[in-house]
Amino acid sequence: MSIQKITPFLWYSTEAEEAAAFYASIFPDSRVVRVTPVPSAGATKVVEFVLFGQTFFAMSHERTESFNHAISFMVDCNDQAELDRYWEKLVEGGGSYDNCGWLRDRFGLSWQIVPHDLMAMMADPDPVKAGRVAETMMQMTKFDFAKLKAAHAGTNG
Repeated sequence: MSIQKITPFLWYSTEAEEAAAFYASIFPDSRVVRVTPVPSAGATKVVEFVLFGQTFFAMSHERTESFNHAISFMVDCNDQAELDRYWEKLVEGGGSYDNCGWLRDRFGLSWQIVPHDLMAMMADPDPVKAGRVAETMMQMTKFDFAKLKAAHAGTNG
């Protein structure tokens, strides 16, 4: 087995296998590779899975910590339809919406579902343009490509 130099490793209380299958059902070039029970650790399992061609690992083992916004996965979207599709799928089954393009899936993991151009617009050397984008973004829950682009262009009324 060959793994990346840096590989995300997620720790779930009991649902690592379910979470990996859920994520793999949403994103292209994704799949659960293997589920390995840890013999000396009771119900503990390690799950290897791939999302968008990138390897992830997850573990089911009793824990007291829960996921929070300190770590999230940002998904770069090429258009509004792609953003909408991932947004709706990730909150399916008990997820929740947060501000500024963030959401939590039903397992408590945080995701940022963002337009491809968002970071470039936020880093625009023109502080007025970047400021309009930031102000517009702060008022959104799910991102709206057209409104963000209009804010950048100064045509949002």
